[in-house]
Amino acid sequence: MSKKIALVTGANKGIGFETARQLGKQGVTVIAAARNKENGIKAVEQLKAEGIDAEFLQLDVDKEQEIRFAYEYILNRYGKLDILVNNAGIQVESNEWGINTAATITEEVLRKTFDTNFFNVVKLTNTLLPLIKKSEAGRIVNLSSILGSLTLHADSSSPIYGSKLFAYDASKTALNAYTVHLAASLSGTRIKVNSAHPGWVKTDMGSDAAPMHVIDGAKTSVELALLKEDGPTGKYIHLGAELPW
Repeated sequence: MSKKIALVTGANKGIGFETARQLGKQGVTVIAAARNKENGIKAVEQLKAEGIDAEFLQLDVDKEQEIRFAYEYILNRYGKLDILVNNAGIQVESNEWGINTAATITEEVLRKTFDTNFFNVVKLTNTLLPLIKKSEAGRIVNLSSILGSLTLHADSSSPIYGSKLFAYDASKTALNAYTVHLAASLSGTRIKVNSAHPGWVKTDMGSDAAPMHVIDGAKTSVELALLKEDGPTGKYIHLGAELPW
């Protein structure tokens, strides 16, 4: 198949939905994955109404059986996967970003956050990797955050210094480490792996206080998903600019 196939997790709303939309507008066949079936189907109906080749796949990254089903579904339907956008993620600590939870975080919150934002992203990606290896130019995009940057967190003059939700931030730092390691593992192949910082975006997580709109928040993911052969790999990117780890 010459047409590119993309799987976008958490595609029923926010940045995930807009990423699916923008990829679809570029002629990519989009598998819009979401854990909520009703919301996912509505999202795909909206995408199709805009002329986008999209389909819904129920996928809760916290459920191993649904990850296995996703592999079988894509294998049997397409035989390959060109683009994987690991967009699904959670933040459960607090709605107040200007606090530090390092001394108050519970083990339950830490484990729940890491399960969704890190461990199960690794599980999904590694499960689908054989399909991505069948692509002529596989692209893996891990939705990180500037809040995963240890360099910026350690710099008292940085704009994120005052925001330290430990579970969320550390899960994105771990995801960044996976990006670096997986990219190195796949060096010499046509697969590129990058972390994307979408920006502070008006979403359920970002709130209405965010300065960026969703249409702009999806741009980094889309750019990394459609990288040319000479594009970067193993990098941490926001709107074309590299961020410090």
